[in-house]
Amino acid sequence: MKLDDQKLRELGLAVIQVEAQAISALAEQINDNFVAACKLLFDCVGRVVVIGMGKSGHIAGKIAATLASTGTPAFFVHPGEASHGDLGMITRQDVVLALSNSGETEEILKILPLIKRLGVPLIAMTGNPASTLGVMSTIHINVAVEQEACPLGLAPTSSTTAALVMGDALAVSLLEARGFTRDDFAWSHPGGSLGKRLLLRVSDIMHIGADIPSVPASALISHALLEMTEKQLGMTAIVDADNRVIGIFTDGDLRRTLAKNLDIKNTTISEVMTPHCAVISADILAAEAMQVMEKKKINALIVVDDHKIPVGALNMHDLIRAGIV
Repeated sequence: MKLDDQKLRELGLAVIQVEAQAISALAEQINDNFVAACKLLFDCVGRVVVIGMGKSGHIAGKIAATLASTGTPAFFVHPGEASHGDLGMITRQDVVLALSNSGETEEILKILPLIKRLGVPLIAMTGNPASTLGVMSTIHINVAVEQEACPLGLAPTSSTTAALVMGDALAVSLLEARGFTRDDFAWSHPGGSLGKRLLLRVSDIMHIGADIPSVPASALISHALLEMTEKQLGMTAIVDADNRVIGIFTDGDLRRTLAKNLDIKNTTISEVMTPHCAVISADILAAEAMQVMEKKKINALIVVDDHKIPVGALNMHDLIRAGIV
């Protein structure tokens, strides 16, 4: 069979249109049941146990992960495994969120009596409120779709998309209700780039002690160049008699100095330095240091204390190595 380019485009567009319509129809289900489910999850003192079988199981796993990463402790339990010991993972303090488009998934129905016996609240997300799961639930959220995007009407497509979106709606609503912040999110994602951007501070990556490039204002340009070469940060701080930063000399300043044909062995650094340079404190986020560099179009910064005494230094390469850029 020869593939027709236009036909493939039409088929792909049809899937997107059907699923978009299914998502749009969900707006009607943000009703009292949705609010009640949010309140039940918000008040849960244990964890949210999300269960689902097959394709619904994959969606359930993603919903559990989204809840857990946005301030609502949650995990996924496979309903088939629950009948063989994993049901012990559910406690009386938990809330169960069960996904089944038909509401008649055998593996879930089999463990419903045990969930009820524990007295655990049950939120069901199905496409059939009159189903066994829908009727036995504490709260039912209707995620019915008019049609699957699959032309055969068999493969779970629109139905799983609708369940996923409703799960996101629950998670984000709870995130807002809990006052969950960007910092909170970063704490649960310390290994990711977002965690690094939100948690890493200048003090964690700056060069300190003898690695800070610094010369007195009376030093010759040649002396400053030796300091820059040794410390390899592309700049050096210029300090006064009290060791307070009064300026900076960078690779860019060097190029401008050489263009003037100045004698670097007889000219003091104070004559060619950039005065009133940008400085930062050690306790700000590394991401903020990057913003300062980008705004001022510079590649290095001196870190100072409250008295403008240098306590560290860093450049763009340090931010790149730290994963901030």
